[in-house]
Amino acid sequence: MQRKEKVTARLRRKKRMSPKVKGTSQRPRLNIFKSARHIYAQVIDDGSGQTLVAASTLSAELKGQDLGKGKTEAAKKVGALIAEKAMAHQIKKVVFDRNGFLYHGRIKALAEAAREKGLDF
Repeated sequence: MQRKEKVTARLRRKKRMSPKVKGTSQRPRLNIFKSARHIYAQVIDDGSGQTLVAASTLSAELKGQDLGKGKTEAAKKVGALIAEKAMAHQIKKVVFDRNGFLYHGRIKALAEAAREKGLDF
């Protein structure tokens, strides 16, 4: 599958899911984005339009650490970090927004790591 078709398919899935996935102040949205090299996670309150917590492979907390052998290991570290930051802000329940990505590989690793650290979705 060529890149343009792959991106178009993801955006089609995102558009289909978007009206169903909304974050509130009681249950904000955990948004995931992955690029070829990095993965980003944000906890967003859609009511106020603010990002409450953010983490990525580029975060200062992960800069000095060894992120593991591959991108999946790095995604696990980002998932654990976003969960720890959310817990520090008394956020325990979130709505999971895959952003049109399939629940597989790095997305799945990030989600499972966040669940292990206590985030509920």
